[in-house]
Amino acid sequence: MFKLFNRYDQTPGGVNVAAPEVKERLDRGDKITLLDVREPWEWDTARIDGAKLIPLRELETRKAELSADDEIVVYCHMGVRSLKAIHYLQQHGFTNLKNLSGGIEAWSMTADPSVPRYR
Repeated sequence: MFKLFNRYDQTPGGVNVAAPEVKERLDRGDKITLLDVREPWEWDTARIDGAKLIPLRELETRKAELSADDEIVVYCHMGVRSLKAIHYLQQHGFTNLKNLSGGIEAWSMTADPSVPRYR
């Protein structure tokens, strides 16, 4: 039996990475670019310190602000837009990409409860 690929699967592993793992690596000082692809109002509500905001709708015109050589962890609210961003960036030569599984919602619940949750 084979497993069908679900591009919206949020299970850590493969392209998805769990929030506590990212937090641990950041606390350790690992060089990771955090890319937030949410809208500015969402950014104003809650964000991860040190992240770069490029809303998904602007990614095509602003992708040059990113380095394809960097390790990039992409996040949004729940993890769907960030997967779309990863697929787009992969088509443009980026290879070291991870999706923050569950987005900033998972970050707030499992890595840093000081980050507000929203709907």
